[in-house]
Amino acid sequence: AWHTCPEDGEIRGSNPCSEYMFLDNTACNLASMNLLTFYKDGEFQVEDYVHAIRLWTITLEISVMMAQFPSPEIAKLSYEFRTLGLGYANIGGLLMNMGLAYDSPEGRAMTGALTAIMTGVAYSTSAEMAGELGPFAGYARNAKHMLRVIRNHRTAAYGADEGYEGLAVKPVPLDHTHCPDPRLIELAMAAWDEALVLGEKHGYRNAQTTVLAPTGTIGLVMDCDTTGIEPDFALVKHKKLAGGGYFKIINRSVPAALEALGYTPAQIEEIVAYAVGHGTLGNAPVINTGSLMQKGFSQAEIEKVEAGLASAMDIRHLFNQWTLGHEFCTNILGIETDKLNDPDFNLLAHIGFSRADIEAANDHILGTMTIEGAPHLKPEHLPVFDCANQCGSKGTRYLSVESHITMMAAAQSFISGAISKTINMQGDTSIADCQAAYELSWSLGVKANALYRDGSKLSQPLMSALVEDDDEAADVLEHGAPHDKAQVLAEKIIEKVVVKEVARGRVKLPQRRKGYTQKAIVGGHKVYLRTGEYEDGQLGEIFIDMHKEGAGFRAMMNNFAIAISVGLQYGVPLEEFVDAFTFTKFEPAGQVQGNEAIKNATSILDYIFRELAVSYLDRTDLAHVKPTGASFDDLGHGHHEEGVANVSELSDTAAERSLEVLKQISSTGYLRKR
Repeated sequence: AWHTCPEDGEIRGSNPCSEYMFLDNTACNLASMNLLTFYKDGEFQVEDYVHAIRLWTITLEISVMMAQFPSPEIAKLSYEFRTLGLGYANIGGLLMNMGLAYDSPEGRAMTGALTAIMTGVAYSTSAEMAGELGPFAGYARNAKHMLRVIRNHRTAAYGADEGYEGLAVKPVPLDHTHCPDPRLIELAMAAWDEALVLGEKHGYRNAQTTVLAPTGTIGLVMDCDTTGIEPDFALVKHKKLAGGGYFKIINRSVPAALEALGYTPAQIEEIVAYAVGHGTLGNAPVINTGSLMQKGFSQAEIEKVEAGLASAMDIRHLFNQWTLGHEFCTNILGIETDKLNDPDFNLLAHIGFSRADIEAANDHILGTMTIEGAPHLKPEHLPVFDCANQCGSKGTRYLSVESHITMMAAAQSFISGAISKTINMQGDTSIADCQAAYELSWSLGVKANALYRDGSKLSQPLMSALVEDDDEAADVLEHGAPHDKAQVLAEKIIEKVVVKEVARGRVKLPQRRKGYTQKAIVGGHKVYLRTGEYEDGQLGEIFIDMHKEGAGFRAMMNNFAIAISVGLQYGVPLEEFVDAFTFTKFEPAGQVQGNEAIKNATSILDYIFRELAVSYLDRTDLAHVKPTGASFDDLGHGHHEEGVANVSELSDTAAERSLEVLKQISSTGYLRKR
């Protein structure tokens, strides 16, 4: 229905993020604008916005000639149809700065108006370029379809409920009544008028012009508070410091929104402090400088705690022997060394503070991570600060599934392609709820959506096992906010892996061990990789030799191999090294000769860990040529396969014994687990 080029085939799918929907074997380059940069002095700078749209439409058109494509077919069709991927980011940040709720008629109307302007201006610019350079190659045979699509966009921009051509599902029209800036409505209609008139005269240079991409990476570069069309994920962010550690900052849109809503500077300061904390023990309830001194703390120990508050997630993390000193904990506080070394030991509880005391102090010092319950904040203003998930352990509000979908629908009517967006759902969401979300999306004309149910990527048995001996952690996992759950899980996993697994000590390899040697040439440089294995076939050491390199580089590679080997023997999973070092880029790099599975590498380390991943982890996704043969754990296909009979008289016990013997006398890596 919204396909601009149906004469050339159906739209059968999208890219993985789902924003680009067009013909098979086509692609588009993406560009996104940070909407918040156009909001100055309490007003959206619409002239600057239009100028940026025109500039980026021309830039993306130029990029069609400069882009590199993965196949000749994609290059040819992308050149012929010249699809563009202009979009925006930070709509959530813009709405909050304006004091508008994401889930409100005003918020949706603002989003619809800005989207309508973007695509209308992009198409009119494309038509102007067609007047100079000619339309895209497939325009003539698709002209009537494309102009019908443009007319439908224009009808939606006029806010009409009727008058659409060839649509089984009506789009959501632009809401003229609730848009907080009437100028945007006028400009949106004018943009689509011009896009249609110029298109009828010249055609269009591009078959599509806009999509709404996730902008996860470039959103960081553009310093966006929110990505794509998403709302904010949390009101308080943790920024990583270059020298190590973290510090908390309130989403910068929060103070701006509070100011727009009429709060005084003093009130804003108190509300922000409620969310991010006061950062000092000074006037904290119960656990403060005075109460700690009564427990035996001196000014020196209190200063040590104060120094760590800026980057702390919980004050309990600072009350330990590493912050306070082992001598102080044992001699002054009288705590036994065994307790201090116990990862579950709670020093504050040990010296007499209750869980309620600790929580109250935490809220005051480190903040509640939410503004729900903040002083001065009016209840009617809470929706402005709603996020995709609950904020902090005290937060209860979050955006509904319907609010995500209706926001997408408000923009979809004015997008050439589709929208990449996550619809956040609670952990107890049912199959019926998911079905209802898809049905609502379809009924509103949304082309694609992605449902994410909280906790769906976590193994519930694993979560239970990690907290089986910690009632407090179990309570957080059951009742806490998503980021609190994530923090508890991270701590417990680290405790399990580092404390309980790595702390077991180094498991050395047998004196005589299996392994294999692989010679290859990477970018013209010979590389010899040798491995050593435990009795069960697990990798335990590697050696890397590059004979013609300089002494310094050879020494570095040898010591790198030793470091990896020591890590493996201390229990660091090979998977971690593979994830860390594959796709690293430095010379020598390029074509790989002499390895049957790896044909290209971006660096020596990329080659080494691709080879180890294929050989020991069966990571064929990292191989360019999949190794031949069956894996040890492959299932058979019956008595006869391709005319070869299986040896059916071999018993199960004998087969298992033979397999064990084979594993014992051969190198797992050499056989590539086959």
